[in-house]
Amino acid sequence: MFRANDKHEQETFFDSRQWMNHRVVAKLEKSWAPVFYEHVFKKIDEEPFAVLYGKTGKPNFPVNILLSLEYIKQMRQYNDLELLDAFYFDYQINYAVGIRSLGELNLAERTLYYFRQRIYEYYIDNPESGDLLFEQFIKLLHGFAGEAGVSLEEQRTDTTMFMSNIKKAGRMSLAYDVLTQAVKAIPKDKLTDSLSKVLEPSFKTDILYRSKQQDGDSKLSLLLNLCKEALDILEQQPGMLESDEVRITKRFLNEQSITAEDSEKLVPKSKKDISPDSLQSAFDEDATFRRKGNVAQSGYVLEISETCSKDNDFQLITDYAVEANTVSDVEILTGRIKEIHENTNCTDMYVDGGFHSEEVYEEANKNEIEIHLTNMSGTEPSKKLPVTEFEIEPETNTILKCPKGYVPTQAGVNNSQTTAHFPHEACSGCEFRDQCYSKEQKKDCVVRIPLKTVKVSQQRETMKSERKENTSKRAGIEGSNSALKRTGLDKLSVRGIVKSTIVCGLKVTVQNIKRFTKFMQGGYKPKKENHTAPRDLCAQF
Repeated sequence: MFRANDKHEQETFFDSRQWMNHRVVAKLEKSWAPVFYEHVFKKIDEEPFAVLYGKTGKPNFPVNILLSLEYIKQMRQYNDLELLDAFYFDYQINYAVGIRSLGELNLAERTLYYFRQRIYEYYIDNPESGDLLFEQFIKLLHGFAGEAGVSLEEQRTDTTMFMSNIKKAGRMSLAYDVLTQAVKAIPKDKLTDSLSKVLEPSFKTDILYRSKQQDGDSKLSLLLNLCKEALDILEQQPGMLESDEVRITKRFLNEQSITAEDSEKLVPKSKKDISPDSLQSAFDEDATFRRKGNVAQSGYVLEISETCSKDNDFQLITDYAVEANTVSDVEILTGRIKEIHENTNCTDMYVDGGFHSEEVYEEANKNEIEIHLTNMSGTEPSKKLPVTEFEIEPETNTILKCPKGYVPTQAGVNNSQTTAHFPHEACSGCEFRDQCYSKEQKKDCVVRIPLKTVKVSQQRETMKSERKENTSKRAGIEGSNSALKRTGLDKLSVRGIVKSTIVCGLKVTVQNIKRFTKFMQGGYKPKKENHTAPRDLCAQF
């Protein structure tokens, strides 16, 4: 049964501060704990979490305490047992979650687990409205921004790849993992002699560690056919058709094998025929493969947006999303722009060239957001005159003058291009003749420029004039990515896109909590305003 927790609002006779030295109490009041209590714990809205509990039975452990502890766990990078020890014996943590006397509440490890499990299951069952943690993230964001006077209008966006709790597996290792999971699901009395050997230690050694390069295809073929043998048996077992083992084995065989022309045996597909979104792990079906620059990784991609106004004392993360790493930066941002605008009233977004596309600009225009590029993908045309040398009417894209100042005899826009006609005498002796878009015809010379080229050229020109400022504003987000990586983002301790989203959401929220706490403790004030630079008390996190 759900019950909101308001016990912290009530006076208590038993307060450990009564027995503390007054100097210790003074240090407590200057620590992170009161900031967390006032601006995080007390701001958590418990009501949305009522859907996780029934209407009868034993009341739930307080949600605001459980969620606060999840934040603190990420702050200090605790495991569950370390978190419980701290909850029992660390008065700062007790104070931060509204408890004023040590030992007041008992918290079982399974309670932490069940809370996370309930959030996960609700997310799975309610994909359109099930992100309870994101709702709290936005609520805290607005609280921090309002208290600290942080403007949300100017923002920057970037993505970074990460792994879930999986190993980097080659085809052979992946095949072995899929096979062993399938074999383990088969009743012992249904195992064939060949499948029984799969679980023997010597089989793994022979397959994975004693393989010569020239034996690779034959051993991979062996694993593929053993997978098919296991799948045939599993599909005959009652209740197994919808099992994870059957689904994963089927998917693996479809993606990795074909039937040989001269037999019914399976043989490996060519590597080039295997899709990046193919199965990467027998234990995480959602993970995908992507090569970005010099980095190749199996896992996911995290998008974050954050404020970047130079008038802000510090910056806050305003949005996050986890996707398969095969989803492009353009797709991610296009899908997030509307929500970013609705949640923050963002007016300006600073991005790098990976986000440049018509889709991004169109969606941004719909939501009254201006996109600022720090660079653009691709190379500038070298043989042609820059389109910006032509005088082009911005609203209609009609060519008004050529680079030499000639006015066209006829001009208009059709078939996705802007067209202008010039007399022969205007073009024949022009010094730019070899570089110009102009083509000679019988009656005159005609210039045809694709509208896409016009737009890209205008964007490049705008970007060049604003590059220094745009680059400066966007660059800071790399620091946020690095900060998240230092908290374990590179490789999470969970598997699957939903659990990865939950953990990433906690980590991102904690970054905002740490920045706001530092601000409240005076950590962002200019040095010239301070006789003594304040010690970074937030470093204890």
